[in-house]
Amino acid sequence: MAKPLTCDVVVVGAGMTGAACALYAARAGLDVIVVDRGPVAGGTTGAGEGNILVSDKEPGPELGLALLSGRLWTELADELGRFIEYEAKGGVVVAGSPGALTALERLAAGQRAAGVDARPVAGDELYALEPHLAPGLPGGVHYPQDAQVMPALAAAHLLRASGARLSTGATVLDVPRGADGAVRGVRTDRGEIHAPAVINAAGTWGGEIAARAGAPLPVLPRRGFVLVTEPLPRMIRHKVYAADYVADVASDSAALQTSPVVEGTAAGPVLIGASRERVGFDRAFSLPVVRALAAGATRLFPFLADVHAQRAYLGFRPYLPDHLPAIGPDPRAPGLYQACGHEGAGIGLAPATGWLIAQALTGATPDLDPTPFRPDRFGPDRFEPGRFEPGRFEEETA
Repeated sequence: MAKPLTCDVVVVGAGMTGAACALYAARAGLDVIVVDRGPVAGGTTGAGEGNILVSDKEPGPELGLALLSGRLWTELADELGRFIEYEAKGGVVVAGSPGALTALERLAAGQRAAGVDARPVAGDELYALEPHLAPGLPGGVHYPQDAQVMPALAAAHLLRASGARLSTGATVLDVPRGADGAVRGVRTDRGEIHAPAVINAAGTWGGEIAARAGAPLPVLPRRGFVLVTEPLPRMIRHKVYAADYVADVASDSAALQTSPVVEGTAAGPVLIGASRERVGFDRAFSLPVVRALAAGATRLFPFLADVHAQRAYLGFRPYLPDHLPAIGPDPRAPGLYQACGHEGAGIGLAPATGWLIAQALTGATPDLDPTPFRPDRFGPDRFEPGRFEPGRFEEETA
């Protein structure tokens, strides 16, 4: 039997959140090993659009986390920008009716009070920002702080910058605990890794890892599709979406919801979303969903009706019932740190998550109140029956 590896911290998950946790833990002087059953960015991160947003967040704890993360992303961009395709392109949220515009401006006023740069835009001014928008729109809000990265590149380069040891293709089978209840590392199908701290950054599978440590979280997959066009000249300058997207993000519904989200990329293709539905880990292609995405995009940008779609892909957002991630030490399992449940905001919120986890690991005073993100805040009524039965992890990943 191979001799167990040892380190200060094991990070479970080599996506964007795990990479950020590894980076800031390592920069705090800790020896870090990152474990993932697949490749780097092989889960939700690799299926994302790379959005770093404040525009879609209502005033409250998540917006505070997003503002902290935005500042950290700016620092990372200074260090790694050309490697991770960081683009501070800003966002434009468009209202389709006068009533929607009133509600959007009300949201923006609250965001400004919380520190967001949210600039109301009258209808005629919209077209200076986005000349190819559909005519006759009443107005919107411009968010200069919104940005984008190429998510798989970002995760890979943050892991490289961390200097952490990386073990991919290794499935976590157990999170052993000692007689005192404290975690002792992880047991994988490749052997054991001994450490006094384990960070659960397993994304959509964060609930399974938490359950293996005896501290379950009600993380559920929320499926979404992205439609990708042929390469185009830069005709869409910002991330542009309809105002009803914000309501879809905050919804608890398991049913299909679509709202138009459109953005250009540095490489040329236009990315079109967004859909949300809770259908477990069903990876089946859905033509009705993709058609709905295309229809919504052409309502915003009519020129897209003549553009060819190259492909569509899907991913699963790690959903928690109150739409806030679980971040920080879990009192139910000393030494376990939860860092999952970010739903569709994981790319944007990852640096702040990793920063707060590193502060918790080293006993530093946190930059944000950690209370809203407490991992033990969910009662038994928030768990789906049978969701975390032994063996489900192997069955659903087979």
